[in-house]
Amino acid sequence: MIRMSVSVSPAGGVRLVVSDIDGTLITPEREITPAAHKAADDLGHAGIRLSLVSSRAPRGMMQYVRALRISTPIAGLNGGLICNADGTIRERLSLAPEAVHRAVEFLIAHDVEPWLFIGHDWLVRKMDTPQVRHEREVVQTTPVQVADFAGHYHDVGKIMGVSPDTAHLPVVERELAALLGGEASVHRSSPIYLDITHPRANKGYAAKELARLLDISIHETACIGDMNNDIPMLKEAGVSIAMGNAPENVKAQARYVTRPNTQDGWAHAMESFVLSRA
Repeated sequence: MIRMSVSVSPAGGVRLVVSDIDGTLITPEREITPAAHKAADDLGHAGIRLSLVSSRAPRGMMQYVRALRISTPIAGLNGGLICNADGTIRERLSLAPEAVHRAVEFLIAHDVEPWLFIGHDWLVRKMDTPQVRHEREVVQTTPVQVADFAGHYHDVGKIMGVSPDTAHLPVVERELAALLGGEASVHRSSPIYLDITHPRANKGYAAKELARLLDISIHETACIGDMNNDIPMLKEAGVSIAMGNAPENVKAQARYVTRPNTQDGWAHAMESFVLSRA
C-alpha cells in the first residue's frame, strides 16, 4: 500500500536509511527475519548506509547492531544519546534537572511508574514488576534499583513513564507535554511507554544528526517507523515510510505505508521504496 503526503517531497536516490527497531525492524517476537537480513545486505551492496534509532538505550540496541553488522553511528533514547556502533558515546542531550523532578513527581501522582536513563544506566524504583522483567528480557540489560530518584536528576537522557493502562497514558502524555512546555519532548513509544526527553532529543533531530555525521543530506535519507515518537523523523526524511501496523496518525505523516512487521514489512519497504531508487 502506498500513501502520498503533500507535506513531504519525494527524494531521488537514497544514501542512508534510518530505522526504528521495535515494531519496525523486528517482529513481535523481537526477531530480524531472513528477508530483513537479506534486505539489509542488499542495502550494503547498493552502497546505502543503514543506521538505527530507538527509544531504547544504546545498550539495548546492540544485539541488532551486531546482527546486521552495522558500522554507522546509532541514536538511542530518541536521539538523547548518539553513539558509535561499539557503544562509545559521541553526543548527549540531557533534560534539565528541574524538568526531571517535575516530570517524575507528575508521573508518580498519576500512577505511572517512572524509569530514568543516565548514560548507559537504567534506574528503577521497583525491580520485580512485570514491566521491568519484560524490559530486561527485551533489551538484555539489568537495571539499577534506587530507593527513590532524589539525587539522580542530573544528566538524565530520558524518563520513561510506564503504565499498563493504555487508555490512561495518552491523557498523561497530553497533560505532561503541556506541563513541561518547551522543556521536554513527550511522546509515546508504545501503548504502555511514554518517553520524556530533551526538547531537541527526538527522532527528527536524531535522523538529521546521523545523516550529518555521515556527510549525507537528510533529503537523501529514508526513515521508517511505527509509533508517535517516529513522527518527527518521518517529517524530516526525504523518503518517509510508516509500517502497516502503525496507528493511522503515524501513517498520515508518511509518503509510503508498507506491510505490517508480522508480514516482513521492513524488507518490503527496503526493496520497494529504497532499493528501487538505487
